[in-house]
Amino acid sequence: MNPYQTKSISQKTVLKKTVACFDVGSDNIDQQTVDSFGEEWLKFDEFSEEDIKTAGDQYFDIVNEEMLNQQSLALDLGCGSGRWTKYISNKAAFIEAVDPSKAVFQAAMHYNDLENVRFTQASVDTLPFKDNSFDFVMSLGVLHHIPDTAKALKSAMSKLKPGGYALIYLYYALDNRGGIYRLIFELSALLRNFISKMPGILKQLLCDFLAIIIYLPFIALAKITRRLFGKRLSKKIPLYYYTDKSWNIIRNDALDRFGTPLEQRYSKAEITAMMLNAGMENIQFSDHEPYWHLVAKKAE
Repeated sequence: MNPYQTKSISQKTVLKKTVACFDVGSDNIDQQTVDSFGEEWLKFDEFSEEDIKTAGDQYFDIVNEEMLNQQSLALDLGCGSGRWTKYISNKAAFIEAVDPSKAVFQAAMHYNDLENVRFTQASVDTLPFKDNSFDFVMSLGVLHHIPDTAKALKSAMSKLKPGGYALIYLYYALDNRGGIYRLIFELSALLRNFISKMPGILKQLLCDFLAIIIYLPFIALAKITRRLFGKRLSKKIPLYYYTDKSWNIIRNDALDRFGTPLEQRYSKAEITAMMLNAGMENIQFSDHEPYWHLVAKKAE
């Protein structure tokens, strides 16, 4: 466990976990997006062991024991509901689970039994740890929701020890997709711009409806195509990724896709440039969805 380097502004006890709360204010944070995620993780605050393992195995397909092991001090940046913290709880010595939203209290409640985990409320710019503190830093599906992603990445990587590893997932710019796929995505983006501005309950109900009328038909088409023509062709169908996902994950991701106010997307080249600028090397992208997730090593 790394000691806090700054004083918390408050503390909240959740069952047997004490969550230290630090100032999350920053010029590099979109408060509306933080609040939206707080609401999202209150709605989707529990995932089954199977859901966590299925999704976690896909994100961690490029993480080996050298990168994350029983001696590792890990930082889960933007932990949300805490599912990735749970996934690595038996793979690391200790995990610092950090989130700027009120979702961190839900995570602390659901994973109160994880003795090697501490939950902290802070933002990427107010991380209360000295530089070079962690052996492993992960941030999955978070930093593209921050106004200046490059700045946030640099701040996050500053907490990583030289020679340490990071697992990062940033939304891709569809740079490996064809024209039809991109057109379908652009049409969905128009919906997102409208839905993301709605009040919380209405937004959640509408996203559930979209999960039924958009996600489920594409998922069914992908399954049929796989059965008839094989996996290679079916992977070209939008939302193929969800063919092995539960209804709970599908609903959650529909809300994430259409309900989040701020979303940015990056190509492989753009992500590589940001990681290099943050002092990282040996950048390795996964060939598999979700795109793009990657591992990198901090220069020694």
